[in-house]
Formats: sequence, C-alpha cells, structure tokens
Amino acid sequence: MKEKKYYKWVVVALLWVVALLNYLDRQMLSTMRPSMQIDITELESAATFGHLMAIFLWIYGLMSPVSGLIADRLNRKWLIAGSLFVWSGVTLLMGYATSFNQLYGLRAIMGVSEALYIPAALSLIADYHSSKTRSLAVGIHMIGLYAGQAFGGFGATVAQTYSWQATFHVFGIVGVIYAVVLILFLREHRPEAPAKTAAPSAFKGFRILFANFSFWVLLLYFTVPSIPGWAVKNWLPTLFSDHLGMEMSTAGPIATITIAVASLIGVVTGGLLSDRWVQKSLKGRVYTSAFGVLLTIPALLLLGYGHTLFLLFCGAFCFGFGFGMFDANNMPILCQLVAPRYRATAYGLMNMTSVFFGAWITDLLGRSVDAGHLTRDFTVLAIIVFVAVLLQLVLLNPKTVDYKNEA
Repeated sequence: MKEKKYYKWVVVALLWVVALLNYLDRQMLSTMRPSMQIDITELESAATFGHLMAIFLWIYGLMSPVSGLIADRLNRKWLIAGSLFVWSGVTLLMGYATSFNQLYGLRAIMGVSEALYIPAALSLIADYHSSKTRSLAVGIHMIGLYAGQAFGGFGATVAQTYSWQATFHVFGIVGVIYAVVLILFLREHRPEAPAKTAAPSAFKGFRILFANFSFWVLLLYFTVPSIPGWAVKNWLPTLFSDHLGMEMSTAGPIATITIAVASLIGVVTGGLLSDRWVQKSLKGRVYTSAFGVLLTIPALLLLGYGHTLFLLFCGAFCFGFGFGMFDANNMPILCQLVAPRYRATAYGLMNMTSVFFGAWITDLLGRSVDAGHLTRDFTVLAIIVFVAVLLQLVLLNPKTVDYKNEA
C-alpha cells in the first residue's frame, strides 16, 4: 500500500521527462530556421517553413484518434516507451538531413510517433489519480510540456554555438536512452472493470462518445482556445524577433521561457484550485478552466499590438498563465463526462480537432508573416475564444466528479 500511494506520483515524474522531450524535439525546429536555411535554402521562405511545421500537425492530428483507440486497448507502458524511442530516433536522423524533402518526411514520421504519447500518458495518469489529485497531477505533467517548449527556445542558441545538426543529434540520443528507463520503471494500471466486459470495439467507443452531447461541447471548447495556443507556440519567437528587432537566438529563449514559466504557474494554480473547487461544486473544474481561457483574450491583444518588451512580456505571461489553467483541466473535465475505458479515445479525438486547426493556423500565419499581417491575424483570434468560453459555461454541466458508466 505504501508503494501504491507514492507510485502514482512516480508515474507523473517519469512521464514529466517524456513530456519535456515530446515538446522539445518538436519545438526547437521553430527557432532553428536561421541556422538551417544556410544549408537548406528552401527554408528562407516563411511560407515553406510553415508547411514544414504544419505537416507535423496534420499527421499528428490524423493519428490522434487512432492513438487513443490503441491506448484504450494495449499496454500503455510499451506504447509510451515505443513512441519516445521512435520520435527520438527521428530527431537524431533530422541532424543528417540535407534537403527540405528529407526534413518534410521525417517531420511526418515524428507526427505519427508523437501522436501515440499524449492520449496514453494522460489516461494513465487519470487512472492512477482520483478526483482529489487529478488536475494537479495532469497539471504537473503539463509542466513538462512547457519546459520542453522553453528549452526548445534555446535551439537557435545551441545551433548558433555548435550546429543545428549537433542539436538534433544530442536530443535524439537522450530520448533513446530515456526510453530504456521507462521500460525498467513505468508500470501499467487499469481501473477495475466488470469481468464480463472485453476491450471495447472502435465503433462502440465512437458511438458512445458521439452520442454524448457534453462530449461535443467539450470537443468544441478544447479546440477553439487551442487555435491561438498553437499560433503562440509556433510563432511567438518570430513575433518577438520582428516586433523588437532581436536576433532569433535572443528572442527565442525570451519568448519561450516567459510563456513556459507562466504556464507552469498556471497549471499548478489551476490544478490546486480545480481539485478543491470540484469537491464543492461539480462545475468547479469548468469554472477554473473558463477563467484561465478568459485571461488569454487580453493576452492576445497585447501580443498583437505590443511593440515593447514590457507589453510583449505581459502578453506572453498572461497567455501562458491562462492557458496553463486550461490545460490542467481538460482531461479532468473529460473524466467527469466519459468512462475510463474510452478516455484515451476521447482525448485522441479532441487532440485531432485541435491539431487540425493548429495546422491550418500555422500554415496561415506563415503566409501572414510574409505579407506583414501577423499582428492583425493574431488579435482576431481573441473573438472566437470568447464565444467558446460562453458556450462552455452555459452548456457543460457535469453530473459527477468521476464518470464510471460503461454503457
């Protein structure tokens, strides 16, 4: 019993490192363009670079529901370790790329392998933690994602000091080694289910989810704030660099560290607040998440129109803090609406819609950078976020703190 009580936090710690590598390996490319375009001239075009970033998101999104289905059926320990091993190997190979087509193909493969991770990891954490600690546990895991995003901002700095090839090589090798650590120490855990029930069929899982009106509301609510979320993740270093006239090697770390630190504070605050509030009100997680998303609206305006370091810093911090509160509560809210055996599938579907719109906005903003319209397009995103919050507050009404119905 003693081991069971603390091991649920060991799981969070083990997956925290994987989450860091997940975002680090995908995110550092966004700041390494200046170094890479010297050797791969196609990257001189922001639109072409946008295509490179977007192919990852399209493949990642397409694979997300499949990944959720797989995670609801197979041993998640091996799925997570295998996913890490493959995308780390891809990262290593990117250091040997000599053409845009090679990078494009490797980014597509990375999209497949990284998509396998999030639904499996979050459903595993949700199974280990009860409603009293679930938001905090998910939030701490999300800190790993933000840390990876922050360290990814140093990609340009490392590439400028050494080379972009060496940067990919080092982090690829680290990930391959850590996959072995997971195999040794991570354990699967499924909540007890009736003995007569078998693994759910894909069609049954989708049928149950699509018949759940609350899931449709959550799907919309998860997707809309994620659109500016992807925009900020992929283009904030460029915005800082352009608005402040900084070199990307300086702007990248400033932008990514600011939003990562703010997100860290946001997920811890949102996790602790939500875990307490839901014990008193079934909509406690919904209210906590909505408050966080509302904070991103003035943040988007500051990022769009701010042309001083102070204003951009305030915008990035406010956005990160609010988005952290939102991120910490998506899976816990899902746990109030969907039974354990369908949660990875549900999160995979949510990830798919979020990422498809993320790919679209990444591609759009690539053309926007070339046309000089990044500021205008960045601020327009605030309107749809506000509408999504209102819909969520009115329509999302959980009936329990932890949904268990297997029907």
